[in-house]
This record gives sequence, structure tokens and C-alpha cells, in this order.
Amino acid sequence: MVDVYVEILRDDVQLPAYANPYDAGMDVCAAEDTLIKPEETVIVPTGLKLAIPEGYEIQVRPRSGISFRTPLRLPNSPGTIDAGYRDELGIIMTNTSREGSENPSEVLSLDTKGNKQGTYLIKKGERIAQLVLAPVPRMNLIKVQSVKDIGSNRGGGFGSTGV
Repeated sequence: MVDVYVEILRDDVQLPAYANPYDAGMDVCAAEDTLIKPEETVIVPTGLKLAIPEGYEIQVRPRSGISFRTPLRLPNSPGTIDAGYRDELGIIMTNTSREGSENPSEVLSLDTKGNKQGTYLIKKGERIAQLVLAPVPRMNLIKVQSVKDIGSNRGGGFGSTGV
């Protein structure tokens, strides 16, 4: 168990929590209602600041139910929160719905099933992403004339192993 210190910025903010004892990620919630229109990217505030120990990062990952049921995506997934970051944790979220979707006046929710296109309202307190603590080993780059004879070369480039 690794201690990560958290500052709560608003009285009614929920602390991230593991839904089940052996889950890899803690669910993190929205701190305020956030409307996301088609083709829009927003930062959903969490109302939290974290102090992550040196040698670790927190990865921000999508929740599978949101990815399956809605067109909402975390575009930089997994996102990295570095140990030195001390500002409010915000979750970058993109609505991949096409502009002019099914019913422009309808506002959809995270409970909407069927990956419907349109504007989505994330409500305060809803679980929007997962936080995974991960160790971060440091690299030491060693300059060489060629990497050809170091280790083995699997051969081929992008897509060389097929689909």
C-alpha cells in the first residue's frame, strides 16, 4: 500500500474509491455538472489535488461502461499525472458524436445505452474515470553508434505482423 495525499477543494466532493477489493483502479467522480456537446473536448473537474510520491505516477484510464455505452472518450488515455503535479485533477473528455446528431435538443446521460450520438451531461458525483497508481522506473540513455547488434531485432515496422 502506497500513501497518496489528497486535498479536497470542495466540501461535497467524493474521494476516489475502489469499487471492489481487487480492482486495479479507483473510480474518480465529477465535482460539478459538465455538459459536453458533439465534437467537443472539455476538462471535467474532480475537486481534488494529489501529492503523489516520487517514483510513481497515477494513470487516468477510461471506465469501460462509459466507453461501451456512450461516444465519450478520454483522448489521452492513459493520461499521466506526474509526482510533481499539484494542481486540481481534471479529466480530459471528448464527445466523439458527430455534429447534427440524432436529436440536437436532447441531452443524454451516462446511463444512456446504445452509444447514442448527441450532447451528454455528466452529473456531479458520477464516476467518470479510473485512477491507477504505477511505479515509474527512471531511464538512463546510453549513446551508441548503432543498436543493430544489441539484443535481437524482431524485424519489420508498423503493421509488419499483420492484423
